[in-house]
Amino acid sequence: MEIPKPNNKRISILLSVNAAAILVAGVLIASAIWFNGGMDFKAVDERSDIIEDKIGEIALIESITDSDANVEDYMNTIGNDDYVSTTSHEFDNTEVPQGELWNEKVITIYATPDTDICVSSSLSDLGDMYWQTSDTSVISGFYDNARTWLGYDSKTCRYPVVAGTGTTTITAGTYDGKRKDSIIVNVVAPPEDQWEHEVLTLVNKIRIKNNLGQLAWGQTCEEAAKIRARETMTLYAHTRPDGTSWSTACPAPNNNGISGENLAIGNAAVSPATTVALWMSSETHRANILNPDYTNLAVGFVFDPDSTYKTHWSQFFSTY
Repeated sequence: MEIPKPNNKRISILLSVNAAAILVAGVLIASAIWFNGGMDFKAVDERSDIIEDKIGEIALIESITDSDANVEDYMNTIGNDDYVSTTSHEFDNTEVPQGELWNEKVITIYATPDTDICVSSSLSDLGDMYWQTSDTSVISGFYDNARTWLGYDSKTCRYPVVAGTGTTTITAGTYDGKRKDSIIVNVVAPPEDQWEHEVLTLVNKIRIKNNLGQLAWGQTCEEAAKIRARETMTLYAHTRPDGTSWSTACPAPNNNGISGENLAIGNAAVSPATTVALWMSSETHRANILNPDYTNLAVGFVFDPDSTYKTHWSQFFSTY
C-alpha cells in the first residue's frame, strides 16, 4: 500500500512475520545419498530423537487476501537455475558401502536451518527409521517428517531441530537392522553480509522476468537497512522503537524521492530464497519488489540465536 506524504514523497510500507518457517521457492533441494543394500545388522539402537509435535509453517501479521498468490506458487518463481546457492552443503550422491546410508562422513548446515538431512531418495522399503543426535545443544532432535514444501521427501529426509551452533553426530538406521550409519554435522551461523547481497540478486532476477530495470545496491540506506533489521528484535513494526516512522532511518534528501520497506522475521528454514519467496507471495509486499520507480535496494539481515525469532530481515527500497 502507498501512503501519500507531503512534498510529493510517497512511502510504501509492508510487513510480514514468519512465526515458524519461511517457505522456499523450489530451491535448496539437496541431492540424495546413495547406498547399496544387502547386509544385515543384528543390533540397532532403539532410541529415537524424533519429535512428534508439528510446527506451523507460516503466519503473516498483515493478512494475505484472496487475490494473493500462495507461497508455493513461487516455487517456480525462483527456480534452481536462478537461485544463488547459499546452502552450505549439498549431499554427495555417489554410492556408499552396503547397508550404510551416507557416502560422506561430515557435512555442514546453517543454523537457520535451510537443509533437511536425507538419505537416498532412491531407497525403497525403508520402513520406520530411527534418527538420533549425540549433542542436543546443537541439534535437539528431528520432526517426524520432512519439509515437503522445500522439496524434501518425508520417506528419506528428516527436518532437524537446530538448537545452536556446534558439532553433533547423527545416527540413523532401520529398525530391521539392515541399514545403519552415522554422520558428523557441523552447524554454523549464516553469513549475514553474503545473504543480504543475495537477496538483491534474487530480487533483480524477478524484476528481469517482469521486464523491469535492475536495482542497484542502496549504499545511501545500507546502514539504515541493518539498523531496521536489528530494531525488529525490539519492536516488530514500521514504527521504530523511539516512536518515529521507519522512514526516518534513511529519509529522502530534501524530501525528493520515494522509499519503501519490507520486513520479515522467522526461526526456521530461513535463507535469501525463502525470504524473497515469502515477500513475493503477498500482493502488497510483491508491489515493493516490482515497483518500477525504485532504483536502489539495501538489505539488512541479523542472525541472533538468543532472540525469539532468530532471523530478522529488512528491505529498504529507494530512489536515492
